Amino acid sequence: MSAVADKYSEFQKLGVDIISVSVDSQFVHKVWNDEELSKMVEGGIPFPMVSDAGGHLGRAYGVYDEASGVNFRGRFIIDPDGVVQAMEMLTPPVGRKVEESIRQVKAFQHVRKTKGSEAMPSGWEPGKPTLKPGPDLVGKVWKVWKP
Repeated sequence: MSAVADKYSEFQKLGVDIISVSVDSQFVHKVWNDEELSKMVEGGIPFPMVSDAGGHLGRAYGVYDEASGVNFRGRFIIDPDGVVQAMEMLTPPVGRKVEESIRQVKAFQHVRKTKGSEAMPSGWEPGKPTLKPGPDLVGKVWKVWKP
């Protein structure tokens, strides 16, 4: 949470809305933000922290663990049309890398901007060459992309 909050301005520049969801109550969220997160990130968490006490959202997105009654750590990139473009789920001991989320958002935005006429190869970074899918690329990817 604090790592995402630390990069929140970058997400805002990309036009991304961030919502945090957990099974904890709004009261637990407030205490966690006031007593912990605000000490890690100046001003605390700048995006909504939603309570999913019944696990309904977690179940809908496939991250709710029935046995423990909590949501696993999930990250979803949802496009402006409401379509899930990417998802990642990790068990609690392993955190995510926020920079990878930003890279993926930029890649999906580029694909959307080019209406799918360009694709991002593995490890693509903003500003690097893209691939132009189609019959002309078949059997020739090696000529245009070198990992």
